[in-house]
Amino acid sequence: MNGDQLVVDKINGAVKDAIEEIVDFRGERTLFIKMNRLKKVCQLLRDDEDLQYNFLSDICADDMLPDFPRYAVNYHLYSLPKNHRIRLRVWVEDPDKGPATLDSLWPVATWLEMEVWDLMGIKFSGNKSLRRLFLPEDWQGHPLRKDYPLGYEEVQFSFNLDEIAAKKPFATKE
Repeated sequence: MNGDQLVVDKINGAVKDAIEEIVDFRGERTLFIKMNRLKKVCQLLRDDEDLQYNFLSDICADDMLPDFPRYAVNYHLYSLPKNHRIRLRVWVEDPDKGPATLDSLWPVATWLEMEVWDLMGIKFSGNKSLRRLFLPEDWQGHPLRKDYPLGYEEVQFSFNLDEIAAKKPFATKE
């Protein structure tokens, strides 16, 4: 039995109705997990002797605007002893009511969840450390959301050098 099927069988046997969907794409398996079952599934994946997913390598989020549910949180797990990766994905309807923190399973989850909150605005219930990591504390909004206003300037090339330079404030000698 391959590692991907073993993971599915173990989850189905231990945490009933946890898996909503299974997607295989380019040799990677993603399991869509119900948000209220996520922590139990992760506990199983970490503690089961046949699986041993002892490394949470990343947590990231997607903004699926205009689709609903709008957000998806992705958990990238790795088993060092078994040399196997799996991705768990959880749909989030309301960013203020996001998944439970996984900090009791993997302490690094605290920081990864802070990053997702800072840039995407998804709160993780039970995470007492949610604060800005990359942006100033008084920053308004979450810049990785699709509805966040773009605040960029045009890239300067040789063909538009004069046009760009005319818009820039330059220091002057007084």
